Amino acid sequence: MNVLKPHLQTTISTLLESNTSHRQIERVTGIDRKTIRTYAKRIEEFKSNSPGVATGTPAQIPPPRPPAQLKLTTSICEPHRAFIEAQLRFKRNYMAIYQDLVDSHGFGGAYNSVKRFCGGLCKHEPEQFDRLQFAPGEEAQVDYGEGALTRVAGTDRFRKPRLFVMTLRYSRRSFRRVVWKSSQETWARLHEEAWRYFGGACRYVVLDNLKEGVIKPDLYEPELNAVYAATLKHYGVVADPARVCDPNRKGTVEHAIGHTQATALKGRRFESIEEQNQHLEHWETKWAAQRIHGSERRQVEAMFQEEKPNLLPLPLLGMQYFTEGQYTVNDDSCVRVEHSSYAARPAPIGSRVLVRLFARRLEIRDLKTQALLRSHDRAEKPGTVVLPMNERVFNPSRETQRILSQAKAIGVATHKLCETLFEREGRVGQRQMWGIVGLVRRYPRRLIEAACERAMDEGVCSYGHVKTLTEQLTAQALALLDAPNSEASCPLTQSHALIRAGDDYADLFTLGAHTSATLAATQAQAQVEAPVWH
Repeated sequence: MNVLKPHLQTTISTLLESNTSHRQIERVTGIDRKTIRTYAKRIEEFKSNSPGVATGTPAQIPPPRPPAQLKLTTSICEPHRAFIEAQLRFKRNYMAIYQDLVDSHGFGGAYNSVKRFCGGLCKHEPEQFDRLQFAPGEEAQVDYGEGALTRVAGTDRFRKPRLFVMTLRYSRRSFRRVVWKSSQETWARLHEEAWRYFGGACRYVVLDNLKEGVIKPDLYEPELNAVYAATLKHYGVVADPARVCDPNRKGTVEHAIGHTQATALKGRRFESIEEQNQHLEHWETKWAAQRIHGSERRQVEAMFQEEKPNLLPLPLLGMQYFTEGQYTVNDDSCVRVEHSSYAARPAPIGSRVLVRLFARRLEIRDLKTQALLRSHDRAEKPGTVVLPMNERVFNPSRETQRILSQAKAIGVATHKLCETLFEREGRVGQRQMWGIVGLVRRYPRRLIEAACERAMDEGVCSYGHVKTLTEQLTAQALALLDAPNSEASCPLTQSHALIRAGDDYADLFTLGAHTSATLAATQAQAQVEAPVWH
């Protein structure tokens, strides 16, 4: 049992001799009144058993009684020890073992007896973790968490943004940013901002298997997304994705996220993303970096100053971000990207290629090997064809013959203009040829033929010019239909050599009506008088 220290026992005895109340003694010493009451009883018993003790002298409190000796008993499960140990090796639960003992071994005890006995047999060894040591500038760990509530711009609604944290493994110095939405490019840009914040890049980065970084998690060959892989290559960093469901591999950044949420952001609200980022940067500089790390017993900022010279130097130019997609090489040896055509040779016609779109240029790469095939500046306006003349295909295909046959059905001039386009542009000109023959869905053939004839006379052989001329001819034809008829507005002639008098027309109409009535009556009488043959 617990025993008060000797000086506290003497204090209680002295205060009791001076008739101090138990409540006052509790207030002075901080000892519970129940404990004071117990010691007061002991003092009275000691005085009654020792009459020679002088009054006014603090009584000596006797030592407490020794604890009773516990008698060790044998569990009623002991005869079944071998069976129970065998069942525990099979990882069976205690209830299943109890039920088998009752059914098969005639066990008459309670379930709690089996539970206590099994608990004594099972020895739970504590889980062991290895403490890893890293060289300065060797590794950084990254992950996402949740930021503090932030007002959505233009509304009264608050929402939690995503909190990005990168922590240097050696010094525990961290970079923190919040963003509303994440993507492959956002994930890569946050890495770039972190390295520029630290003044250098580490050699390895440990990340979780989130889609922004890892497309296909795998223990041996994880597949990174193209933008993130290109960013790491640009800065000379190697990615080391943690195993699935193994957060201990990046425990440093996990702890940094929890520390940020519990200390810097707990209970706070911000009016904008920028305000929260400013607060995080201030908190990191003034408080987090100045703290003494628990396991290292050193200041984080001091360790970061040792690590900073060992970081990889940053390149002069930042990462050029891109988007990519798969395209098919058309029969003109070009790929169609954003309404413009770009030469794709040496990729064969009909094959699939990978196209990376940068801000001002694009790259055409092999789909399997990722080898660079062609690189072009991006066209400034739609419809541009980036294809040298010496690479244009001029031998007609079945599609060329089909277009020319449709043009011939429209007219001779249309057929001639399409042949001229193919002779000049090759298969690249087939797009304009398709546009010309496709005008028949909206305009009459003779107007298209007239427009092609005029375009040939003017020497401008293009789909846009033919379309403009066709629209003009159509507008002129509609204007003629809508114009008033000049002949219909002339006054009627009442007298002419070919115009007879009105009485002559009246007699003619009367004679015709009389003749028709007589003929009908005669035909009816003949039908009545005709004999009936049986």
